Amino acid sequence: MEGHIMVSRKEIHRAHVLKQVLEGQLALNAAAPILGVSYRQAKRLKKAFAEADLAGLAHGNRGRTPPNVLPGSLKATVLELREQKYFDFNDCHFTEKLSEKEGITLSRETLRQWLRNSGITPKRKRRPPRHRSRRPRKEQRGLMLQWDGSPHRWFGPERPPCCLMAAVDDATGDLEAARFVPAESSLGYLQLLQMILKRHGIPMSIYHDRHSSLVRNDTYWSLEEQLQGVQYPTHVGRVLAELGIEAIPANSAQAKGRVENRFKTLQDRLIAEMRLEGITTIEQANRWLEDGFIEHYNQRFAIAPAQPKSAYVPISKAQIEHVVSFAYEATVGNDNAVRLGGLIIDIPPGKNRFSYAGKKVLVRQHLDGTWSVWWQNEKIADHGPTLLKEPVRSWKRRSTPSASKTKEMTQVYIASKPAPPPKGTFSLCT
Repeated sequence: MEGHIMVSRKEIHRAHVLKQVLEGQLALNAAAPILGVSYRQAKRLKKAFAEADLAGLAHGNRGRTPPNVLPGSLKATVLELREQKYFDFNDCHFTEKLSEKEGITLSRETLRQWLRNSGITPKRKRRPPRHRSRRPRKEQRGLMLQWDGSPHRWFGPERPPCCLMAAVDDATGDLEAARFVPAESSLGYLQLLQMILKRHGIPMSIYHDRHSSLVRNDTYWSLEEQLQGVQYPTHVGRVLAELGIEAIPANSAQAKGRVENRFKTLQDRLIAEMRLEGITTIEQANRWLEDGFIEHYNQRFAIAPAQPKSAYVPISKAQIEHVVSFAYEATVGNDNAVRLGGLIIDIPPGKNRFSYAGKKVLVRQHLDGTWSVWWQNEKIADHGPTLLKEPVRSWKRRSTPSASKTKEMTQVYIASKPAPPPKGTFSLCT
């Protein structure tokens, strides 16, 4: 009210002490410690009290509107945006979008107070993480990647789930590649690896879980595997070995916690952003990831490595298309043709050989669907594209010629034998 001023108990106490000073009952140098100020400040307070009594002790800005106060209309606008347009964004994400999309710059704490005071609860509760032994990050980019797939309803609760497959660099936390696929599979991992190789090169190692696309989880060993001392790898495992990438299987989800934590962040942010952009299909989402989301995400969350030099090894586009493929070992028939299930690939006569009948060859299906047949590192036949299918891994029994007529289990990939582990090291020559 006009003519009144609010004062604190501290100011009332100071007024009582200064009144004694003005009446000569207390020396100013003795009053300064009681007031809790220096002697010079005590002189200022004495002068102000003598001129304006108790009002002289109040701060000059008391009762005035702070110059940095935000208008109430801005608060109303922000709350309306949160309720209608950004209803599924967390506080930090919402603060960033206000600045990027709406031209409204606020601190996260101011926004948080506005939302909580208006009864808008946080998107999810943040619980403190359980204590675990943390493995130090690798020192260089490319020394180790962690990759995994995350099945989720990425396009909203009303649409069917799909899987986001992603690879994270251990040293920086960079999202090196990400891709939506219908389900976690060998094809999805090979497509993800192809993206990594094209964007960065060959990493030294990849840390992963024990998904059946990556690790043989069966205990069966064929006679040939026993003689070689190693099980035939999965299709993805064979490609990693051919590229010289060390595959490190994890024994728990916590062991590859950096990619797991990235998926938590992506589920928190990616779903909301795709809903805002109107993205509802895998094809749209993959284009959007490549067009800028991955780069923007890394600018926001990646950290600098301990050593700036990259450990990625360069690789040519032709090498990528050749190596990153499904591969099967097959035997050429007497009609100079290779049969893989219902597919027949005719092999023409070679320069120095009229027939390849009886020869063991390597048949590759590349990620564009085309086929090629190789004998002793020489391509001897091609075939047009067919539909890419997840390799069917099954078991069948076959009778042995022994008198006991026991049956031996053999593993079959699309009615053909899987390719054996690569021999020697992968050559990086173009």
